Amino acid sequence: MKEKYLKFNYNNVLPFVNQNDLKAIQKEVTNARKTLDNKDGEGNDFIGWIDLLDQMDKDFLNDIQNTAKKIRKQSQVLVVIGIGGSYLGAKAAIEYMKPYFQKRKSLEVIFAGQNLSSTYLNELITYLKNKSFSINVISKSGTTTEPAIAFRALKQLLEEKYSKEEVKDRIVATTDASKGALRTLVDKEGYKSYVVPDDIGGRFSVLTPVGLLPIAVAGINIKQMIRGAKASKRAYKLKDIYKNDVHMYVALRHLLYRKGFSLELLVNNEPKLNYFSEWWKQLFGESEGKDEVGLFVSSASFTTDLHSLGQFIQDGKKVLFETMIEVEEPLKDLTIENDPLNLDELNYLENKSVDYVNKQALKGTMLAHLDGGTPNMLLTIPKIDAYSFGYLVYFFELAVGVSGYVLGVNPFDQPGVESYKKNMFALLEKPGFERLTEDLKKRI
Repeated sequence: MKEKYLKFNYNNVLPFVNQNDLKAIQKEVTNARKTLDNKDGEGNDFIGWIDLLDQMDKDFLNDIQNTAKKIRKQSQVLVVIGIGGSYLGAKAAIEYMKPYFQKRKSLEVIFAGQNLSSTYLNELITYLKNKSFSINVISKSGTTTEPAIAFRALKQLLEEKYSKEEVKDRIVATTDASKGALRTLVDKEGYKSYVVPDDIGGRFSVLTPVGLLPIAVAGINIKQMIRGAKASKRAYKLKDIYKNDVHMYVALRHLLYRKGFSLELLVNNEPKLNYFSEWWKQLFGESEGKDEVGLFVSSASFTTDLHSLGQFIQDGKKVLFETMIEVEEPLKDLTIENDPLNLDELNYLENKSVDYVNKQALKGTMLAHLDGGTPNMLLTIPKIDAYSFGYLVYFFELAVGVSGYVLGVNPFDQPGVESYKKNMFALLEKPGFERLTEDLKKRI
């Protein structure tokens, strides 16, 4: 039997669930998967990500790669403007694969429009004044406040630095196919553009042009990423939870949730996965956190966060469980050498690698947390590369689709996200919000 690409070890959860629990939830998971496959559940107009990989052809990927090549040739910096799913996937992929300390001459990808910090935007404008740069603005409507403000300011800087024709050549928009403010501007100015698919929500869009263009500009092999995602899709077709790690993961997290573990902590022992965790938090938090149900999702990087969160995880209230991601083969390693003075008392580690120490630390942590009453499970990927990134992305997209239906919610909408926007618009006295403005002013 061919060895699994992604290994899933859930032995440290079994003390908290029993065979009857697993047998009972098998039917729920199977029915949820059928709902997803049959496309007849709530939110079925936003499950285009399921068929996306099969529809992606070489010409489409070649076009993205050619655009990326052009940007790299003409610019020192690409500014990606977007928020939420419009930037998290690309940011996660770039942080996952690019070196920690890049060469000075390599193209820099910077993100904007993901916050409302005046200091951040002001300093970015100052930084770009003496740089050649291009913009990839990502917004389905073109009117989302955070990216719209950033785009207005950075577009103005482009217009101050370059001729009208050069500005046109330095803006790429990823937006709706036919409507919205940004599409209107694209058609008017003749910018190069890509389409945000109507049937794919932002948090599922990393394998569309939303994520693929900035990832390609960063020099990452997007074709390998798609191959990894396709392999993941093929690997998880069976319904039986014992033969499908996605389904077992879904089953275990729901059983733990029902036993009072209300928080899931995604843990890594490789900082390159830190922003992957940020993407994962939006994927699960926005998909499941509604109708007053759902796990609260958070993340940690070990061993770093063991020196801050470790005390609570070990001895605090038993409200969380851990899903850990381990990298089997490090990109680079370092051997610990003998020191004659041995003042740091590390000579017992002589000839052992730093990665070996890291892995033993993770194993020891998992056992310690288990002994402290914190369930944990481990996903192991072979290495850090574009293929494994695509594989993990589809693993978790499929998992959250099935999991949402087990939970009994629509995993593909996000009604709660609009609440803060309405209040913000009212407090900013946007036309049309006058009545709400009056009500809010009485409360503050």
